[in-house]
Amino acid sequence: MEQTFIMIKPDGVQRGLVGEIISRFEKKGYYLKGLKMVSVERSFAEKHYEDLSAKPFFGGLVEYIISGPVVAMVWEGKNVVATGRTVIGATNPLASAPGTIRGDFAIEIGRNVIHGSDAVESAKKEIALWFPEGVSDWQSSLHPWVYES
Repeated sequence: MEQTFIMIKPDGVQRGLVGEIISRFEKKGYYLKGLKMVSVERSFAEKHYEDLSAKPFFGGLVEYIISGPVVAMVWEGKNVVATGRTVIGATNPLASAPGTIRGDFAIEIGRNVIHGSDAVESAKKEIALWFPEGVSDWQSSLHPWVYES
């Protein structure tokens, strides 16, 4: 099964959206394998977003991520990276469809509630960065009701 990294950003935590976001991934049929709330240090945020370091918005993005606690998660399931991105919606919330997390809960691109890995390789890198201790290895008893054998 594929895994992805999902982070509820400081605005999502402050607005009380953690439970709603977790619920959407659970209802889709994905399994929560890792979860922690963290206050992100500047150097860690810079490492997480290092691929964006040359962009003009990099400094503001780092400031935003360190402005309050985030909820870091690992989700597992079939095609979870691509489908997770669909559940999240477009980076610009105004271009996100209703029914997506960003389409329902965000307006500003700089306050877009959530981060999700954009590819399997970046998911592996982000999971290793955020969960060096590893994640839980369990399978739900509902697995056969979600997935065909």
